[in-house]
Amino acid sequence: MNQKVLILGGCGRIGNNVAGDLLKYTESTVIVTSRRLNGESVGGIGSVGEGGRKEFLQLDLADRDRLCQVIRSCDLVVHCAGPFDYRDAFVLQSCIELGVNYLDVSDRPPFVKKALTYREAAQKAGVTAILSTGVFPGISNSMVRQGVESLDRAEAIYLYYVVAGSGGAGVTVMRTTFLGLQHPFQAWIEGEWREVLPYSDRILADFPDPYGKVGVYWFEVAETYSFVESFPGVKTVVTKFGSFPDFYNHLTWLTARFMPPAWLSNSIEFLSQTAYKMTEFTDTFSGVGVAMTAKIQGIKQGKKATAFVRFVHPHTATAAGYGTGSVARSLLMGELKKPGVWSVEQAFPTAIFQREMRKRNMAIEVQITNL
Repeated sequence: MNQKVLILGGCGRIGNNVAGDLLKYTESTVIVTSRRLNGESVGGIGSVGEGGRKEFLQLDLADRDRLCQVIRSCDLVVHCAGPFDYRDAFVLQSCIELGVNYLDVSDRPPFVKKALTYREAAQKAGVTAILSTGVFPGISNSMVRQGVESLDRAEAIYLYYVVAGSGGAGVTVMRTTFLGLQHPFQAWIEGEWREVLPYSDRILADFPDPYGKVGVYWFEVAETYSFVESFPGVKTVVTKFGSFPDFYNHLTWLTARFMPPAWLSNSIEFLSQTAYKMTEFTDTFSGVGVAMTAKIQGIKQGKKATAFVRFVHPHTATAAGYGTGSVARSLLMGELKKPGVWSVEQAFPTAIFQREMRKRNMAIEVQITNL
């Protein structure tokens, strides 16, 4: 059966990489959308390349009647049209009502919290909806699940991320970073919620080559909250993010500490575009890669132990395509079925995650150190 996958925002950097992954690893027809299309099939659908398996569609998400009409004709919807701070859950709600499975690459906690309220509705409709399936969140969630499962009991999770330059994701990474600086947020520390400041409490985290030790800072991500639900025995969840080269960290720290919140809120687009212009220059020597280190502390065979799980890839947007594409492929094959709305680690089995990463030449290994 010729399955159809609709990728909202599929002409953007992340969406395009998701489309490429699906075209390579599935037999599905992939429909990519954008509000504006340069070239073929403006105003309609047109097949180009990949044996006619890739179609372009001009679609504004504000045109909700047409959006629902297109969703109804598809087997899976992948929502890549961020930033998700500015999105409601209409696409998810429509998929539930129309009985179509749903994935997204959402990375902002307010949107994720809103989407999770549709869990019961999705369960009743038999719709599997998985949130935040990119690289971080996404692959990061599955890394942590793999580390937790390697121990007998997990007690604390430390998850560190670094992105080089723009990450090859256009201005998207910049917007996400500056949006995350606006307000203090709640972190799960020693069994209670405590307020922390974004881009505070710098530490040096150890990443795979070529990054080595990089400064990382408190940063609010969706995993901050989903891990608390997913792994009830865990009493501490620390999520810290940094940029490479390091001088971007210092500029971001200054912005977080000294720019008044109202000014920051009104300057997100200006700051994002300015930062992106800077990375267009530095990308030539820093690269656009991503690295992640998950450190899970707990108990193994009656002794204190730490599981380390590491990931590195030279192109952040490509890695996001891996994360979403691997989940989408499993859904389309029928081996992943879990009605409801879930975070990645709640729905994506480790065995399938490992297989899909190997298929993409990305072996993710766990190292356990006894203390």
